[in-house]
Amino acid sequence: MKILDVLFDAYDSTRNSTRRLLGNKSTDNEGKHHWLAGTLTSALLVFILFMLVLGFLWDSEPDSFDPVQRAVELSAQRGEDMTTGYITTSALIISAETLLDKRGGYLSNDKFPPGVFMDNIPNWEFGALTQIRDFTLAMRNDITRSQSQSIEDTDITEADNKFRIDSESWVLPSAESEYRKGIDALYRYLGRLADKNEQDAQFYARADNLEEWLGLASKRLGSLSQRLSASVGQSRLNTDLAGDAAAHQSTPTGNIVEVKTPWLEIDDIFYEARGSAWALRHLLKAAESDFQDVLRKKNALVSLQQIIRELDSTQDMLWSPVVLNGGGFGFFANHSLVMANYISRANAAVIDLRQLLKQG
Repeated sequence: MKILDVLFDAYDSTRNSTRRLLGNKSTDNEGKHHWLAGTLTSALLVFILFMLVLGFLWDSEPDSFDPVQRAVELSAQRGEDMTTGYITTSALIISAETLLDKRGGYLSNDKFPPGVFMDNIPNWEFGALTQIRDFTLAMRNDITRSQSQSIEDTDITEADNKFRIDSESWVLPSAESEYRKGIDALYRYLGRLADKNEQDAQFYARADNLEEWLGLASKRLGSLSQRLSASVGQSRLNTDLAGDAAAHQSTPTGNIVEVKTPWLEIDDIFYEARGSAWALRHLLKAAESDFQDVLRKKNALVSLQQIIRELDSTQDMLWSPVVLNGGGFGFFANHSLVMANYISRANAAVIDLRQLLKQG
């Protein structure tokens, strides 16, 4: 009997030990699962917080710069003479480099967070890029050529082609790599321009060349002004064929056109206008130096300075965290209409300046 009792006691003790062991393992597994889930949740929260902070830091427009001062620094760094056109060409280069090297880099073609979720700075980039493209095109067609029968500058032609790549192209090729090649081509042109023994590279600071470029700028400013003004919706008279009784258009439209910017695109157009005005302001400030003799002869220097002043106003600090879209005389501000006012005034001054440059 004692032997049986001992065997039964041993059996009960072993069973109880096994149960306790299995129970502890189950508890341990549940604890590990809770620990793993907590760790992953914490890591995800840290990642989201990091992306938010990084996005906040990247969501800032670059500062303005003095084109003349930067041109002096660049010429000293490269050991080059500041010939006619050096300041304006260097302003174009620095504007393009700022597009790529600002805080956060180039964001328009980002496919990963936080850049993929941002839209203000990418629209700013597109506005600045448009002005860079327009001035490069003006250099290719007019400023670097003495007449319509002359040969295009090879470096300027390459720069123009490289800047035309889709701004959202990610790979094969990426927009950044192509824009870098365009900047390199501009640097080669700048080096030849500064070489007094090199006669193939020219920058013709003439009134007609300046007027041609301002024509492109005026079209951009006019379009931006209309798009900004449409933030509150407008009924506009159709003036598409005004001034020509024999004119026709491909598709008939009504006498009154309803124009309204979609709600989700209001801030996009606002920041595109900011970027466009930023780049144009620097290029005009540089042209003020390179075209100074022409402007003084036409008594148009103050007109150019007025354009620059209006564009400076577009770069004032936006104190609101969002672009407000109140009524014209409503309780809340309408930032798009304020921007449209400055853009329209700048465009009106550009039109006046073009008229002065056309006069003998």
